[in-house]
Amino acid sequence: MQMADIMAAEGWKEAGYQYVCIDDCWMGPKRDAKQRLQADPDRFPSGIKKLADYVHSKGLKLGIYADVGRSTCAGYPGSLGHYDTDAQTFAEWEVDLLKFDGCYMDVSLLEQGYVNMSRALNKTGRPILYSCEWPWYEWPSQKPNYNAIAETCNHWRNFADIYDSWSSIKSILDWTASHQDIIVPYAGPGGWNDPDMLVIGNFGLSPDQQESQMALWAIMAAPLLMSNDLRSICRRSKELLQNRHIIAINQDELGKQGYRTAKVEHFEVWERPLSNGRLAIAILNTLEIGGPRKFSLEKAPGWKMCGPLCNITQILPQYEEVGIQIGHWVSVNPSGTALLVIKPISSHGKRYLTILQSEKRTYL
Repeated sequence: MQMADIMAAEGWKEAGYQYVCIDDCWMGPKRDAKQRLQADPDRFPSGIKKLADYVHSKGLKLGIYADVGRSTCAGYPGSLGHYDTDAQTFAEWEVDLLKFDGCYMDVSLLEQGYVNMSRALNKTGRPILYSCEWPWYEWPSQKPNYNAIAETCNHWRNFADIYDSWSSIKSILDWTASHQDIIVPYAGPGGWNDPDMLVIGNFGLSPDQQESQMALWAIMAAPLLMSNDLRSICRRSKELLQNRHIIAINQDELGKQGYRTAKVEHFEVWERPLSNGRLAIAILNTLEIGGPRKFSLEKAPGWKMCGPLCNITQILPQYEEVGIQIGHWVSVNPSGTALLVIKPISSHGKRYLTILQSEKRTYL
């Protein structure tokens, strides 16, 4: 309830954050006499419906957690054999999002279980965003069926849980880049790859590393789900998480996921096509020692679209309208990221710039 209060009062809702989500351990240890899930009476003495009402009164939505298998990962009752009952319970409580985990489930039954819960949710008639862990549990034994996953889920986890550490974020980026040819084509409006939560505003990341996570999650068109305490978050982290320019890239209406396009001299280049013919470029400095290093945008594969002029807007590390350029250098701190948006200049714009340059040379 305090998180909902803060989200409504301190600009989070206006920035676009909508959901307050409860993860594992909200349940009581057993189902009730009618085989329905019930909230832990000590943790949630008023029940989930009243909590949902409170969250809704703040103009926000409530997310909840369950598991496709016999038990949740923490050992609470799973939904196996109760998909219709649980979906109806969540609808009656007016829940808006379901995170559906995959513990304690035979891998051969995963697809059937996730599809059955999707059908059960749709049958309730209530719009409930469906967040799946399906591919993450299937990858160790077989390549997941991404056609079925994209038809069934609104977003889906592919890789291990994130931790509040740079090494964890690097492992997620490395996995995503090495599997991007498989997973990126399935992302789009209604269904997204989920690299897991934002850990910005905690204690394990430097300021530069926090900027890197925010920038690269925007490039990957990832769901922006924060795992932090908004009561004690520092100003810098709050401003980063609410940065409207980064969020605009993340939420771009073209709906295409970006991906890694180059590795150059201890830099990684990630690019994402945007609406109106624009391109977002993230330049990650993979070195973790030393000082800032320079990178020429002309080394980014996407710069070829400029031919040779582009209008450049720098988003990170500081916002700057760079303007029309033939090339551009950016300075990137160790484990930091420069985030930019470029747009090619039309032939009319090129002629106009040429005239201006010619006049300037003549005048000088």
